[in-house]
Amino acid sequence: MTDLQEQLHGLWLPLVTPFQNGALDERSLRRLTRHYSAQGIDGFILGATSGEGMTLREAELERLVAIVRDEMAAGRRTLPICLGLSGADTARLQERLDETADWPIDGYLIASPYYVRPSQRGLLAHFEALADHAAWPLALYNIPYRTSVNITNQTMLRLAEHRNIVGLKDCGASREQSIALLRDRPKEFRVLTGEDANYFEALADGADGGIVLSAHVETATFAAVYAEMKRGNHDAALARWHEVADLTRLLFTEPSPAPAKYWLWRCGLIDSPEVRLPMVEVSSELAATIDREIARRTQAAA
Repeated sequence: MTDLQEQLHGLWLPLVTPFQNGALDERSLRRLTRHYSAQGIDGFILGATSGEGMTLREAELERLVAIVRDEMAAGRRTLPICLGLSGADTARLQERLDETADWPIDGYLIASPYYVRPSQRGLLAHFEALADHAAWPLALYNIPYRTSVNITNQTMLRLAEHRNIVGLKDCGASREQSIALLRDRPKEFRVLTGEDANYFEALADGADGGIVLSAHVETATFAAVYAEMKRGNHDAALARWHEVADLTRLLFTEPSPAPAKYWLWRCGLIDSPEVRLPMVEVSSELAATIDREIARRTQAAA
């Protein structure tokens, strides 16, 4: 197994990218890295959907990776990093793999090509070409409601045979498809859910973990859900899940990651809730709802 295969389990955090006045907020990024490295997460995803990766310039993305790695090196715990990449041009993505080959990462999370809607044969050829080219292992990202193309299980199982394709972030939005994949996958092929609201359900079905935006909040509880499930304590895991299940709806009430950024700003973890267009900050109505929820949870913990 590759190192990433061994590490791709448990609770992974798709870290938000903090901005201030239009620029990467390095001070807040260091604060986030220190905070979450000390929590019960098992890895970071950087520059993917939750990290607004499609708005990041290459120099910003490189700086993002360098800061997170540097901050972890200065701390007590070093976690694996997957770099999020996406695009609809296979050749350009191969160039991106070359450009990032010497960055201090452990692998890539690569989404399906968006907009062009390739056939399954096209998806197979696309991902095999990337896997053949990449210096680091690949985890695939199946999210058809964003890309307009679903990687079928038949295609996924063929891709899972590639030595450099080690896992999947599963946002396929079909429990039936997910269960069948978990049943039929090769033993070493990792499957993590990317559907926050289905985190407990996916673990109960046999997923290896989750890549969960909502775990920016109540991180220890999300980690405990996985830990209890891993120990076979289904009822205990369900009880912990009930503590955070509502967060997975609240934080997606408006386009993500704006609600999570607002929450982190109100709690002092980032210095601004700023997002980049075409994302916009949360509405005043949602801001008030989040404020009430923060106050309620603060009071309950007191």
